[in-house]
Amino acid sequence: MYSREERIKAIELYIKYDFSAADTMRTLGYPEDRRTLQQWHIEYQRTGKLHETYRKQPVYSQEQKQMAVDYYLEHGRNISRTTRAIGYPARETLREWIKEISPNALKVYKKQTNMISFSKEQKQEAVINFCTREHSAVIVAKELGVSRQVLYKWKKEILGEDIEHMKKQKKQLLSNDKNTLAAEVESLKKQIYQQQIELDILKKAAEIIKKDQGINLKGLTNKEKASLIDALRESYPLKELLNHIKMARSSYFYHHAASKMPNKYIAIKKRINQLFHENCGRYGYRRIHALLKREGIDISEKVVRKIMSELGLFVMGTKKRKFNSYQGEHAPAAENLLERDFKADKPNTKWLTDITEFHIPAGKVYLSPIVDCFDGMLASWTIGTSPNASLVNTMLDNALHSLKYDEKPLIHSDRGGHYRWAGWLERIKNAGLTRSMSKKGCCPDNAACEGFFGRIKNEMFYNRNWIGVSIDQFMDILNDYLKWYNEKRIKISLGFMSPLEYRMSNELIV
Repeated sequence: MYSREERIKAIELYIKYDFSAADTMRTLGYPEDRRTLQQWHIEYQRTGKLHETYRKQPVYSQEQKQMAVDYYLEHGRNISRTTRAIGYPARETLREWIKEISPNALKVYKKQTNMISFSKEQKQEAVINFCTREHSAVIVAKELGVSRQVLYKWKKEILGEDIEHMKKQKKQLLSNDKNTLAAEVESLKKQIYQQQIELDILKKAAEIIKKDQGINLKGLTNKEKASLIDALRESYPLKELLNHIKMARSSYFYHHAASKMPNKYIAIKKRINQLFHENCGRYGYRRIHALLKREGIDISEKVVRKIMSELGLFVMGTKKRKFNSYQGEHAPAAENLLERDFKADKPNTKWLTDITEFHIPAGKVYLSPIVDCFDGMLASWTIGTSPNASLVNTMLDNALHSLKYDEKPLIHSDRGGHYRWAGWLERIKNAGLTRSMSKKGCCPDNAACEGFFGRIKNEMFYNRNWIGVSIDQFMDILNDYLKWYNEKRIKISLGFMSPLEYRMSNELIV
């Protein structure tokens, strides 16, 4: 109990310390808990004062105490019988009243002890007999003249320390083994968990980023790493994923936020896809970039290349065995006057020609064109099912009709038999043209024409399914392509203009 002065002092200090019960109790050393201090403060606020301390009034009167003690003395001095008879008080309370009123009347119970005393040697011998017994513990105890409980007590006194020590050692060994096994199990669980994370990361890399499972995670870009982490965040904590993928936390959140932003190239992607398919998948990123620039879309070539890669827009190509018209040296060959100089200052000064083969399920188709070295424009072409004299002669006749009176181009070819026949030589002579031929088996001498054939097949022929297409249908498709090549297909070397547009821009065609 605390006096009124002590409680008031505590309340005043409590108010001074801005109602901090901990500081108040630490300074004064009382009360024992803050709830008591708060109750004092509530009482002080409500009444403006604190109650005085008071003593608890006794529950029983002196007459009732005397009556209970008299009954105890008159009825055999039994405390339990007295409390049951008169109905009060508790046994401990009655015992206090007896000590107060009649101290010598309280009944004292003496503990009964065994009058027989055994020495330490006798106890040891009894324990030996007990441990080596052939009968039950009851029979052994009866022979010694003691109870079974006493026998076990002696055993504990004599052997207890050694047994307890052995039990402790055994318990400690079992505990150590258990802890070691638990540590090993926990270590294995961690290893399995780490391996499972690595396996899931590799699987997601193969699924999302289209990488093989044997990839090196260090070679991934931060954007790819962020997409991997996003895919696995529901299964593993972010911190562990960042540690395994070796990515900084700030880098991850940067790319994570960037992936949520709308793509600014959505409209451009759509237009690039349209331009690619409008030109039958024949344009790479440079030509697509040029078409976009024509439309006023200012964008980097690298961005165009990246977008086409993301959309899977690739110009496909493959190598095939080329048609060879060489049939031996049946007539004298012309000299190589061109000498790989494929540049011309004006149209119709240098022509190139050759024959190429298209093999489709329906049969074989042959193309014989004349390519102008000035801008790559086709002066003439013929398409047929046989590489005969009529194919090349008709082509030459059509090309000669397009020449002006004073135009006498040099015409260069390989050493094929088509360009040594009498009909070809007669036409060349009558038109006043100059012949030039490549060296034997030397394709680079006619590289510009060979390159034209490669472009045709990459853009129009290869990687397309020609099953079900007839010879006539294929010839129409090829003819339409060659018209498109002259009139619309843009060339980087011509400033991203088609041959026809280039000649019109230079006022060579009215």
